[in-house]
Order: sequence, then C-alpha cells, then structure tokens
Amino acid sequence: MNIIELIIDEEAELYGVDALSLVEHPAIESDWVAMKSQEFTFKTQDEEKRIVMGAALIPDKPIYRKSEEEEYYVYFSKKTVRRAMELYFKNGNQANATLEHEHTINGLHLVESWIVEGEQDKSRMYGLEVPVGTWMVSMKVENDAIWEKFVKEGSVKGFSIEGYFANKFELSQQKPITSDLELLTDIEKELAIDYLKNRITSKD
Repeated sequence: MNIIELIIDEEAELYGVDALSLVEHPAIESDWVAMKSQEFTFKTQDEEKRIVMGAALIPDKPIYRKSEEEEYYVYFSKKTVRRAMELYFKNGNQANATLEHEHTINGLHLVESWIVEGEQDKSRMYGLEVPVGTWMVSMKVENDAIWEKFVKEGSVKGFSIEGYFANKFELSQQKPITSDLELLTDIEKELAIDYLKNRITSKD
C-alpha cells in the first residue's frame, strides 16, 4: 500500500486543524488519561478537574485510510505536527470540539498544549509513552453530559484531529516546494519497515 505524507498548504483556502474530536477509536492509537485532584480546605474534598490529556498528533506514524478506490497510509512529519499546533492556536480554535466527528459539542477547551521534546516530558508522568515531536493536549470538559456519559463511562478514549491537509507528492506536481523527493522515498521506506516490524493496526 502507498504511504503518503500529508502537509499543510498555507496557500490553500482551507488548511490546518479546525477542531479536536473525542472518539472511541483514535486513529493514532493513543488513549488519554483523565486527571483528578484533591483540594484541602477546611475538610478533605475530592474534586474532579475534568481534564483529559492525550496525543493530538504523533509524527511519522502510519495511519490507515481507505477510500472507494484504494487502501493506503498517511503520516505527518515533526515539522507538520508543530505547524498544525501553532496554526490551531493562531486561528483561535482552542474551544472547537466534536464527538466522533459528527456532533459539535460545547463546554470543552484546551488548557495545555505542547510538543514532546525528550524523555523527561510531562506525558511520561501519566504513563503516555509517545515519541519526541508528538503534539500533546490537555482538555477541560465542562460539559456535564459529555463528561458523565462519554468520558467517565469510557465511550470515548482519545483525540482525533479535524482539518485540511495536502498530499505532499501531488502538491509537488502542481508547484515547486522545498523538498527532496529522494529523501521522501527514504522516509516512506522507513515507515514501511516500521509497519512490518510492529504490525501497526489503526482504526479510522
């Protein structure tokens, strides 16, 4: 199957990530963790923060896709992952959220966002083993129905992005871009080898 790199074409009418969706089966195969805290006032109280933390985008990870014509894999480079995060905030999309890519939901917004830089990353504290270059987010869930019926019950387990990306190879046929096609082939080979070794299975 083909392995296609997706990039952000900032000259297009629509580009980048518009929203984050709460889904049962994240395409990037990375579940979140829900965090709680204890607040001590005059007496001990347990109070839920209602925050979920997880990966929004993982670089260089083949993600399975299927169209009417073919089956293929797509992936995002570290550079594209970082730019997607930057544009998400630049365009003011922090409170844009959907449920299973079908229903727009209110009362959710990002409270943290960062790119994993090394082994001492905060995500490791919560048992999330993601590679360097991953876009991590923490989302506050103030919507009671979403928290009680979906997050706490485990009906949704992770994030999935919604946005507009371009096929790097097809774009290169239309206009010149600063890339080395030979290098792109090497990256595709590495991803294919990684897929065969780890037998990655990713649900849409």
